[in-house]
Amino acid sequence: MKRNQAGFTLIEIAVVLVIIGLLLGGVMKGQELINSAKVKNLATDFRNIPVFIYTYQDKFRALPGDDASATTHVSGVSASGGTLGNGIIEGKWNDTTTASEAFVFWQHVRLAGLLSGSTDTTASSYIPTNATNGKVGIQSGTATVANAVIKDPSGVAIRGTHVICSDNIAGKFVKQLDITLDDGNTAGGMMMAVPAGSALSTTATATSAMDDSAPYLVCMGV
Repeated sequence: MKRNQAGFTLIEIAVVLVIIGLLLGGVMKGQELINSAKVKNLATDFRNIPVFIYTYQDKFRALPGDDASATTHVSGVSASGGTLGNGIIEGKWNDTTTASEAFVFWQHVRLAGLLSGSTDTTASSYIPTNATNGKVGIQSGTATVANAVIKDPSGVAIRGTHVICSDNIAGKFVKQLDITLDDGNTAGGMMMAVPAGSALSTTATATSAMDDSAPYLVCMGV
C-alpha cells in the first residue's frame, strides 16, 4: 500500500524561521551586552586610577610610588628606586621590578586601602589586569617624545601629568572606549592607541585604520 509523505506547510516553515530569528537575535543581543560590559569595566580602570592618586595625595601629601615617607604612612612597603618625593612617578607603566616607582605605585595604593589585591611585589597577581586580561599601569607624563608611550601623528607626546595605560584591548573596544572617555579619535586627544607590543614613541593608530579584532595598547593622559 502506497503512503503519502506529508511535507511542512508554509505556516510551519514560517514559525520555524521566526524561532530561528529570535534565537539569533537573542545571541547577538547577549554578545552586545557582554561587549558593553567589558567597555564599561575598561573605562572604570581609567576613571578609578586618578581617584587613587588624589585620595593618597590628600591623605599623605605625596604621590603613591613616589612617597618618600611611605614606610611611616603604610606598613609593609618595599624599597623603591627613583628619586622619592620629587613629585614624579618615575619608571614606565609596564615595569616589573621595585626599582621603578611606577611598579611600586600599586603596592602603595593597596596598603593604603584604596585598591584590593596582592601587596606582594613578587606575586603573579601583583600587576593589575583589565577586563580583557591585559596589564594596567601608570607613569608620569613627559614632553620628551622619545620617552613617551605614544605620540600623535604630528609628533607630539601624549599629554597629561600622568599617563594610564591598559593593554590587550581589541580594536572594536578601543573605538567605544575612546568615544566614552575622550573624543572618538584614537590618534589624538587625551586617549590614544597603538598596536600591542609597540615600542616607545610609536605614532597612534587612526580610528579608520584600526583592526576590530587586533589587540591594542590604550593610554590616556590625566
